[in-house]
Amino acid sequence: MQNTDTKRRNVIKAIGASIAASTLSAPFVNVFAQEQNFKGKTLRFLTWSDDTGLAALRNIAASFSEKTGAKVIADRADGTSGMVAKLKAAGSKPQYDVITLAGVGASGLADAGLLMQPDLARLPNLKDVAPEHRSGANGFGVGYLLWTNGLIYNTSTFKAPPSSYEALWDQKYSGRIFLPPPSWVEAVDLAIIAAKLSGGSQKNIDPGFKKLAQLKDRILMLGENPNQVAELFRTNALDLGGIYSPAFFPVAIKKPEYKMGVTYDMKEGFAAQLMYTVIPKSHPGDLDLIHAFINHTLDPVVQGKMAADVLNGPVNTKAAIPAESSRYVPSTRQIAEKAQIHDDKALAAVQSEWVRRYTEIFSA
Repeated sequence: MQNTDTKRRNVIKAIGASIAASTLSAPFVNVFAQEQNFKGKTLRFLTWSDDTGLAALRNIAASFSEKTGAKVIADRADGTSGMVAKLKAAGSKPQYDVITLAGVGASGLADAGLLMQPDLARLPNLKDVAPEHRSGANGFGVGYLLWTNGLIYNTSTFKAPPSSYEALWDQKYSGRIFLPPPSWVEAVDLAIIAAKLSGGSQKNIDPGFKKLAQLKDRILMLGENPNQVAELFRTNALDLGGIYSPAFFPVAIKKPEYKMGVTYDMKEGFAAQLMYTVIPKSHPGDLDLIHAFINHTLDPVVQGKMAADVLNGPVNTKAAIPAESSRYVPSTRQIAEKAQIHDDKALAAVQSEWVRRYTEIFSA
C-alpha cells in the first residue's frame, strides 16, 4: 500500500493561498519548436519523496527527457514542508529550476520572495485548463493537479454511491463511519460542508460545528492512518467516511477485497485544492527549458497518467485517464460543475480556532 505523505495535508496556520484565476496573454511562444533545442541542457527538479513524487519522476520527468533530450536531475523531499525548507536553506544559491508542491507551500515561498512569476504565454497547454485552475499563490504557481476529496463508501453496503454528504448523518451508519482528523485540511473543508448543510457558510461556521457535534458518538474513528482505514473497510467494519481522498490508498482502493469506492457526485459539490508547479527566483537552468517542462506537466497524456497513478484530479480538460482508473478520479464534468476551492486566505485567520473546536468535539 502506498506510503502517502499525509503530513502535507496538515493545516499550516500562518499561510493562506490566494487562488486567483489568471488570463492568458497571446500569442503563445512556440514552445514546441523550442523543445527541439534542449538536447544537452539540464533541468533540476524538486518534488515529493513519496509515491506522488515517484509518479512525477516517471510520468513527467522521464517523458520530458525522452521527448526533448534534456537531462532532468531530480531531488526529493519529505513533504511540502521539506521542499520549502530546502529552498529556504539554499538562499540565493541556485539549486532548483522547478518544484511541484501543495498550495500552502507555494504561497509561503511566494510570500518569502523566493519565487519568480512564470510567463503564462509560454505555456500553450494552459488553453485547455479552466481559468480558475491555471494559476494561484498570487500568480507564482501554475496549477498542475487537483487534490480532490470525496466520500469513501463500502461497495457492499451501498448499491449506488451516496449523492449527498447528509449520508454521514444517517443513523443506520452510526458507529460505522470515519471522519478526517482535526489537523488535516479535510477537517476544515468538512466543517464548511456541514455549515452549508445547515444554512451556514465559511463565513458563518457555527451551524457547521453544531451539525458535526451530532456525529460525536457515531464515528468509529478519525482517519489519521489511511492504512488502518483501508483495513477496516476490508474487514467490513466501516460503511462510509470523509471527506477524504482516494490518493491516500491508490493501491488498496483498486482491490475488490477492500470494498472501497469513492464518489464526487454529491449534489453539494466536492472540495478540491490546487497543487502547483513553481520556479525559484534563483534557478540554475534556462528559462525556455523551465517553461517547456511546466508546459509538459499540463500535457493531456501526462495529466491522464498522473491522475491514474496518484488518483488526483487533472486540470487539463482533455486529460486522457485510463478506463481502469476513471472510477476513482473526478471526471472533467464533475471538476467543472462541482469542484469547490475554498478561500484559503480567509481561512488562515480562523483555522487554528476551527481545529480547536473540531478537536474538542471528537476528543471528549
